[in-house]
Amino acid sequence: MSFTIHGIGVSGGIAIGHAHLVSHARLEVAHYVVPQSQVPEESARFDAAVRTVRAELEGLRAGVPPTAPAEFTAFINLHLMILNDSMLSAAPRRVIETEQCNAEWALKAQMDELLARFDEIEDGYLRERKSDVIQVVGRVMKTLSGQPGYLPPPPAAGSEQNLILVAHDLSPADVVQFKQHQFASFITDLGGTTSHTAVVARSLAIPSIVALHYARHLIRENELVIVDGSQGVVIIAPDPQVLAEYQLRQHQFDLERQKLKRLKHTRAATLDGVEVELHANIELPGDVAEAKENGATGIGLFRSEFLFLNRNDLPDEDEQFEAYRRVVVEMDGMPVTIRTYDLGADKHSDDPQRIVTTPALGLRAIRLCLTEPQRFLTQLRALLRASHHGKINILIPMIATAAEVDQALALIGQAKQSLDDAKVPYDRDIKVGGMIEVPAAALALGMFTKKLDFLSIGTNDLIQYTLAVDRTDDTVAHLYDPLHPAVLNLLAGIIKTADRAGVPVALCGEMAGDVSLTRLLLAFGLRQFSMHAAHLPDVKQAILKSDLAQLKPLARKMLRASDPQKLRALLARMNS
Repeated sequence: MSFTIHGIGVSGGIAIGHAHLVSHARLEVAHYVVPQSQVPEESARFDAAVRTVRAELEGLRAGVPPTAPAEFTAFINLHLMILNDSMLSAAPRRVIETEQCNAEWALKAQMDELLARFDEIEDGYLRERKSDVIQVVGRVMKTLSGQPGYLPPPPAAGSEQNLILVAHDLSPADVVQFKQHQFASFITDLGGTTSHTAVVARSLAIPSIVALHYARHLIRENELVIVDGSQGVVIIAPDPQVLAEYQLRQHQFDLERQKLKRLKHTRAATLDGVEVELHANIELPGDVAEAKENGATGIGLFRSEFLFLNRNDLPDEDEQFEAYRRVVVEMDGMPVTIRTYDLGADKHSDDPQRIVTTPALGLRAIRLCLTEPQRFLTQLRALLRASHHGKINILIPMIATAAEVDQALALIGQAKQSLDDAKVPYDRDIKVGGMIEVPAAALALGMFTKKLDFLSIGTNDLIQYTLAVDRTDDTVAHLYDPLHPAVLNLLAGIIKTADRAGVPVALCGEMAGDVSLTRLLLAFGLRQFSMHAAHLPDVKQAILKSDLAQLKPLARKMLRASDPQKLRALLARMNS
């Protein structure tokens, strides 16, 4: 019998194939007492399991092909870092020896303690790394229990069968192993828009859906499945008519992707001659190749925090400098906007006096940078040094007050003076901008246009803060609405105010890569978009087919409308 389940589509497109179910070790374990004489043997069993998993991960890292997305190696390094943490690699042995318990129980107890610390972290991305801890522990548990691996056999030579990977959750190491099998799609019960499965699926440009909740239990092995990543829909055992319709859609989608590749060197401009800059968002230096391949004319957002997540301290100045220099050199004269590190309150999560009650509203981004000026100066010096090798812009995240901007500019001045004293060259005309992602900043934009060289709108957080919706919580995800009248009026107001002040403004949130909103943003006056590289061709095509004279009247009507149905009807007219 055919049925449909819904989740969060994190990578668009259509995949049709047969399900392959992935089974992981369960983390519910029994507790039993180990006789004192057997405790050394139990400790040795635990150590052997850790060594086995470490060797497995190191082997995976060594086998990552040069053409693989940079995220693969970064994610495996993250899992190795978690495995080597003393709470997982050493503390369980002490529990075995002091409590005379089995290794599985000791490991599970330490995992629970580590996860409790993650619950105190405010930053959404870092909180989601709880899944990485569970995945690493799952690998050790599987080794302890002697379970065999779960890779499917390689497809037979000449086989045209597409496989849809169905899992409760996936680790990055799993994905590296599965990559050789060229799965047509990943679908998982867990995960969000920033989960590893989502990031890797976007990197591989394959349809993917997460947060399906019960897919792993409802879908049977080898069952025919349709995955519509654009709509977040999975159709199980489709009837012949539905299957034929989706096969036609898939063929049309593939043809369209091939056509879009021809636009790589075409200048982005509307039908009435208005030119638009299309930049890419990146997390790591290795992402530059994909950005250039998709025709990016610059890097609009380099999320520098990805260089030092899950470390006790920032990388030193030279390590940061090399990463920034590599990006600007590879961009070969095109602009690179680097956001200073946007971390949450994780560095204080082990403080028993500090209780986190409101995620995303605490000590993060520029607030954290200003409380740690020496660390901030290290990054600023690295950024300035790299600016000697290419066009770098510095972007300050989450500004809300003029005082924050003044303090940040003073520290940039201090970093410049220290380089002058050491006779180290840098771009003396380097531009400094601020991210508008707090409603207070959007409503009092004038105090920032007077102090900054450019602005960048971070719609992900701006919408979250404006609508009081946690975008990582799928129970309220339906309330996260870019077309809410308050959001539209804020965006239009930011763009208009910046334009009047003569300050360039870009948009680097998810809205920039949503092709259904491209024409609306153009009509608001936006002239610089920055997005995940995979979305660049679609957005460019929409721009090339747009006529601003026709779009602006519809945009004005949308700003006056409050009814959701009317707003969507007007948007549909705009995109027709």
